[in-house]
Amino acid sequence: MRLSQLFTKTRREAPKDEVSKNAQLLVRAGFIHKEMAGVYAYLPLGLKVLKKIEQIIREEMNSIGGVELLMTTLQDAEVWKKSGRWNDEVVDNWFKTKFANGTEVGIANTHEEPITEMLSHFISSHKDFPVYVYQFQTKFRNELRVKSGIMRVREFLMKDLYSFSRTEAEFKDFYEKCATAYMEIFNRVGIGQWTYRTAASGGSFTTDLTDEFQTLSSAGEDTIYVDKNKRIAINKEIFNDENIKKLGLNKEDLIEEKAIEVGNIFPLGTKYSDAMGLKFTDEKGIQQPVIMGSYGIGLGRLMGTVAEVLSDDRGLVWPASISPFQFHLVEIEAGKPRENRAEKIYNELISRGKDVLYDDRDLRAGEKFADADLIGIPSQIIIGDKSVENIEIKNRTTGEIRVVSDEDFLEEIKKNVG
Repeated sequence: MRLSQLFTKTRREAPKDEVSKNAQLLVRAGFIHKEMAGVYAYLPLGLKVLKKIEQIIREEMNSIGGVELLMTTLQDAEVWKKSGRWNDEVVDNWFKTKFANGTEVGIANTHEEPITEMLSHFISSHKDFPVYVYQFQTKFRNELRVKSGIMRVREFLMKDLYSFSRTEAEFKDFYEKCATAYMEIFNRVGIGQWTYRTAASGGSFTTDLTDEFQTLSSAGEDTIYVDKNKRIAINKEIFNDENIKKLGLNKEDLIEEKAIEVGNIFPLGTKYSDAMGLKFTDEKGIQQPVIMGSYGIGLGRLMGTVAEVLSDDRGLVWPASISPFQFHLVEIEAGKPRENRAEKIYNELISRGKDVLYDDRDLRAGEKFADADLIGIPSQIIIGDKSVENIEIKNRTTGEIRVVSDEDFLEEIKKNVG
């Protein structure tokens, strides 16, 4: 991709109506565009990051037996009435509308009820289990407060997985596998060292304790108490002696921190399978209720958290795993004979399957360097005026710069050492 052909542009100043760092940086760097409060469009750079996050999550969900599907956004009110969650007093963030014939429908905020209703048409025997299905789908929630950029919005892409098990032991086995997979996701996107499995309330999903995954950040809306040695935390909303003891923690070892919730896993028991009439026949021919779990990650929230945690005073700092490009090629003498070198390097990188953003614009070097740091691609390749034969390679994360010849750089690329 040539930067001159990318229709988005960087901005020197953050929008005045954005108070969160993630939104300020992502808007300035041309990753997102604010449509209205709590509603953002993902521009080409932002979409590339979002898709890489999606693929990491997909790989981890597939690795534990998840099967991907895609459900509908429009929701049948009758299905939700069975569980009692159509009632606005129970779930207060519904978006609802009506068909032309007057039939009331919902705009999906989650999918426990419809997936359970769907499964009742496909499973009936103990031989049909276990079932682990997930999707990436846009959800809509009528949030009252939307001042955290893409971390709390009214429209967002979510990965939601639902597990259906025969026994409590079978459920717990998968639940722990999913918890491990979640931590691997957070490690792969670059925030694992700041992220803790956190005991929390089940909200409208369950009366049991549930698990959140919380990333330490001053921008967080949650207060948690962390045991950094055991890498376990407890949310302030359930912080009491009984729960501390249940988790095997000591109050003296817990440190109060602000944090961002980046994922959650819920034990649902038989709440929704009972409401939807989902049962199976066991080996003895006896009908049994299905034990369920629900597992969610908001992709935009995760992207926003990375922006909050890994950025610096110059801009975004993407980990290589989710960076929109592998390399940011900066030609600082565009229009001069040396530009042929940049073209040669660019074409060589492309021919080797590298993903490159090439700044071929006719701008001052300082502007290009500022944009490169703001956009935050981890490896910057600078072709400049120190020597006709040399290239500077800058590590965006550490600021380290090394100088190599054109020939040595191209040899590195051939050996896949970028």
